[in-house]
Amino acid sequence: MRVLLTNDDGIEAEGLQALRRALLERGGDLELAVIAPDGNRSAFARMITTRRPLWVSEVDFGDGTKGYATDGTPVDCVRLANLGLVDGFRPDVVVSGINHGANLGDDISYSGTVAAAIEGVILGVPGIAVSQQSSGREYDHRFGSEFDFGVAAQFAARIVAQLADTAGAADGRIPLPPGTLLNVNVPAGEVRGVQVSRLGKRIYRDELRLEHEDEGGRRYWIYGRDPGFEDEEGTDLAAVHAGHIAVTPVHFDLTDLEGMDALVRYDLQRLVRPAASEVE
Repeated sequence: MRVLLTNDDGIEAEGLQALRRALLERGGDLELAVIAPDGNRSAFARMITTRRPLWVSEVDFGDGTKGYATDGTPVDCVRLANLGLVDGFRPDVVVSGINHGANLGDDISYSGTVAAAIEGVILGVPGIAVSQQSSGREYDHRFGSEFDFGVAAQFAARIVAQLADTAGAADGRIPLPPGTLLNVNVPAGEVRGVQVSRLGKRIYRDELRLEHEDEGGRRYWIYGRDPGFEDEEGTDLAAVHAGHIAVTPVHFDLTDLEGMDALVRYDLQRLVRPAASEVE
């Protein structure tokens, strides 16, 4: 099975390197390619590069293997792999991480780590996003500087190996529903178990804070305060808070089916008729 490893913290990031080594140790039928940004692209979400060419350079990891660094975004990295940057390689699964900091609840919509996994899903291959809480036990990706990636690396590598084993089964299918990725968050400290969870709800405490003002204008901070969360049982936030690895299946289809039903029931002719009369 061909595995693409990427991230949003940069190709030299400790989290990516820990997962890279763990995947290589699995060996077997895993074929690993590493394509990642050349620097930190945290919170870039699904940003793509369309108005300039991408610079790509080889990176020697010093153990007989190499990867590719680009000045693009995490999503660009997945696109590069799928379009054939590495000869003879098209990913069967996209693994993104290990992120330096958690990606939980509402925060996943900002995450470059999760965005790369989403891109895999869009291209028709499973995606796995892996994030590690810092030793300070913050619950988002903006804080913390000390991390232990050992458990997260082994856990993620084991999941990938299991996907590879299943891919070799008679039906040849990887056991993830189409259009679904796994968002994995590993707590700091002792891990007490694994919980399949749903996305939780954030409580943001952002504020507008003036940093500097002169004749040219003003500079503001608009983020910075530690966000809280609703400690609701069954959510990823509650799971990590309790010391469990949170595994959340995420579907990219954002269609509100109940909203569609409501619109169908609504008399759309009443909405369309005035506009139509203006062009008749």
